[in-house]
Formats: sequence, C-alpha cells, structure tokens
Amino acid sequence: MAEIATTPNPPYYAVIFTTVASNNSQGYAEMAERMVKLGQQQPGFLGIESARSDLGITVSYWKDLESIKNWKKNAEHLQAQKKGRSDWYAAYTTRIALVEKEYSFSVDG
Repeated sequence: MAEIATTPNPPYYAVIFTTVASNNSQGYAEMAERMVKLGQQQPGFLGIESARSDLGITVSYWKDLESIKNWKKNAEHLQAQKKGRSDWYAAYTTRIALVEKEYSFSVDG
C-alpha cells in the first residue's frame, strides 16, 4: 500500500521530479530503489512519495536548500541522472518548492 511521507511542520522544501519514461526500462526499477535508499541516508532528507503511470511524479522532502544541493552532487546520484538522460526518460522536469503550509486528512484519524 502507498504511504504518505511524514514530514515535520513547515517550512521545508519539496523537490518535484516529473518524468515521461522512454521505451527502455531495463535496470530502472533497481536504480530507483537504490536512489530511494541512498537518498534516505542523506543529511536533511525528510521523506519521499512517488507515483507512476503514463507520467511519473516523485516528490522528495528536504530540510533546506543546502541538503538538496548536496544530494544533487552525490556521485552515485550523478550516475543515475546520467543514465536517466541516456536511457530511461523521454523528458523530465525538476522543480524545487518551499513548503509553507500543510494539512492532512485520514479516515483512521
């Protein structure tokens, strides 16, 4: 079952990574799983949510812009980015947003 990330009270940052997949998905699932595990180990990482159909959207949450910058420069992440451009994505856009407010609903309480 999908889970909504548990984040601290705002402010914090969201990196919204929107993708259109290419016809080549060889190795993608393994790399995506590795990037989630690696991202979770990074200082300033707060959580992640992802959905994929025709359009893929992954939102990762970060303490500050410095944490995002350090993640972008991570050597293994740089390799995944390169592979994404050469093999896995027909198109992508990355957006960075400051989360100033959040509110939630859950049937469970």
